[in-house]
Amino acid sequence: MPHPDLPDDQLVAGVPDAFGRLWTPHRMVYIKRENKPGPGEDEDCPFDRAPKLTDEEGLIVARGALVYAVLNLYPYNAGHVLICPYRHVADYTELTPDETAEFAEFTKRAVRALRQASGAQGFNIGINLGSVAGAGIAAHLHQHVVPRWGGDTNFMPVVGHTRVLPQLLADTRKLLADAWPVA
Repeated sequence: MPHPDLPDDQLVAGVPDAFGRLWTPHRMVYIKRENKPGPGEDEDCPFDRAPKLTDEEGLIVARGALVYAVLNLYPYNAGHVLICPYRHVADYTELTPDETAEFAEFTKRAVRALRQASGAQGFNIGINLGSVAGAGIAAHLHQHVVPRWGGDTNFMPVVGHTRVLPQLLADTRKLLADAWPVA
């Protein structure tokens, strides 16, 4: 649809058109793959850094003895939680039996907290193991818990390649932390 105030011959680069814009300059760090450790590197690992911060600064929802839950800085959907072991390991098979048990328990708690705090109707839960499998940070194991609602995939992510999040991450973290089930 042409811009209502401009003739068709004036719709060129740099001139207003009929499209709205959602600017997300904070994602440039993600696009450039900055602050992502390589194999065997843990100095710049955000999953090693986050637990050293306060819960608010690190966007940590809950802490366990061996694993923790943190909000994804680049969420697929509002409330996208990651379950991470404190220990810097890349492969699921490297988890100890105790880490595996707490990892699974935290996944269940994330689902319960998201249902209570946001009324999530479904979930995508999974691990991208290795960079060829789509892991953004392959050097540190993490599991995605993504809440879903009927109709949550609309034209914005499909056509516009933009996710619209209705809430600041800090506010989402607080809601989920308050809803997090205790043992």
